[in-house]
Amino acid sequence: MKRISPEKLRALCIHALQEAGLDQKDAGTVAEVLVTTDMWGTFSHGTNHLRNYIKKIRAGGIDPKAHPEIILQGQAWALIDGHAAMGMVSGCKGMELAIEKAKADGLGMTAVRNSNHFGAAGYYANMAINHDMIGVAMSNTDPNMVAPGGRKSIIGNNPLAYAAPAGREYPVFLDIALSATASTKIFAAKAKGNTVPEGWITNGDGLPATDATHWPDIGSMLPVGGHKGYGLALLVEVLAGVMSGSGVTREVKGWLGPLIAEPPGTGHTFIAIDVGKFMPIADFKRRMDEMIRDIKKSPKAKGSDRIWLPGEIEWERRKVALEDGIALPEIVLNSLAKLSNEVGRNFQDLFQ
Repeated sequence: MKRISPEKLRALCIHALQEAGLDQKDAGTVAEVLVTTDMWGTFSHGTNHLRNYIKKIRAGGIDPKAHPEIILQGQAWALIDGHAAMGMVSGCKGMELAIEKAKADGLGMTAVRNSNHFGAAGYYANMAINHDMIGVAMSNTDPNMVAPGGRKSIIGNNPLAYAAPAGREYPVFLDIALSATASTKIFAAKAKGNTVPEGWITNGDGLPATDATHWPDIGSMLPVGGHKGYGLALLVEVLAGVMSGSGVTREVKGWLGPLIAEPPGTGHTFIAIDVGKFMPIADFKRRMDEMIRDIKKSPKAKGSDRIWLPGEIEWERRKVALEDGIALPEIVLNSLAKLSNEVGRNFQDLFQ
């Protein structure tokens, strides 16, 4: 399988984003988020969406010239208005400010309103790792999930991520949407004419279904773990939507649907915790390593040869990507080929 160097992929992204109106700094920020996500193997949120973001810019739903603005702040908190900028630009601004405040007071929390889709929540949580901090990131989305007992989509599958530093072991890092599965898996099954497992979607009556033929026009996604996933999605809605002053539930517009000029009104929240304020950072990392190794050495189930920690797979994929390049799936390669053609770049140059 052909592999693409992260540097060449970043260069293509930056060029395309500058063509769409972003300045060099913001284009670099967005490219870094998307390419890092691909290096983790999370292709559903990486460069595959770049063409969609550019289409949204051209439709007027994203302002490529906007700069997120701090509108309220205290010692350990801040509120940012994204002004419909690229979600990655607002997201990085939000987490950078949370980290800055955590350095002073041990804890920093920021909320962002009037933003856009920001890609993988895990990227922002991991920004804290570089400062020996624990990071938490979350975002609300347009409604695509039912509440238990409901029939129509009323809340988003709001992503939630955290990352915690370790010593010799990989940082622990989890990035999940709060639906029972990713929408990409449902679309893939639908495209092949396959059914989906019960517990993923509902039918028009709000009951569990396996036939995805008419989804998402009819039916909705189900929360992971039933009421537990629904409760966590509601927590994200409170912190990222209600508290930020951004759109809430049905007020949030879809960014992948009809290309309208209206911004999505998405909200995010970021938290950074300076663990060095609680104990010496060396002690914290040693304790993390001990916990990780204890879990990994625990008795394994029949047929299992390894116990994974959250994020371990992504870190190992990133290591391979840095050494050998990124092996992108066909759907991403096709999207990048179209993008290259649209911005006057030779797609084959990515492989040289």
